[in-house]
Amino acid sequence: MDKSIKEILWNQFGASIDMLINVISNSPDDYFITHKRFYYIAFHSTIFLDYYLTIPPSDFSPILSFTQKEPEERPKEAIDDLIPDKIYSKQEIVAYLQQSREKCKQIVHSLTDEKLKERFKEGDEANDMDFPILEILLYNLRHTQHHAAQLNMLLRQDIDKHSEWSFRVGDIKSEVIK
Repeated sequence: MDKSIKEILWNQFGASIDMLINVISNSPDDYFITHKRFYYIAFHSTIFLDYYLTIPPSDFSPILSFTQKEPEERPKEAIDDLIPDKIYSKQEIVAYLQQSREKCKQIVHSLTDEKLKERFKEGDEANDMDFPILEILLYNLRHTQHHAAQLNMLLRQDIDKHSEWSFRVGDIKSEVIK
């Protein structure tokens, strides 16, 4: 795979992850804990960033544990069926995102023409994902950016706070983003 394409992919995917880390790490501590919708979006984004980077997905072993719950068992603020087993701190969420950021960087930089022939395949059910590696990476990038934008919108609406935009990976200068 062409080196410049890998650099472009990492510049954009890394920027998306940086924006997610930035919005979570810069949310006020009390807001992070008390605003449950913000918390559940942050948790969901963190888990799925790692999940979509796990090839094959059957090898997924999350750092932060959760339980899948039926609709009637879920908190109303939850955005899916993955409910954290405890309320994780902002620092735990950010640390997990940093690990996933490094995992993503390694995956992107190790892409080869041969690796691109592999697939992200969940199973054989009708709604299971079965994507080429490049497509799951782009899907994951879009998913990450979508939720970073939601979190930014919540902060802006609720407490009139905004986070930085990142054109490329490394644009946001923060001790939290390594």
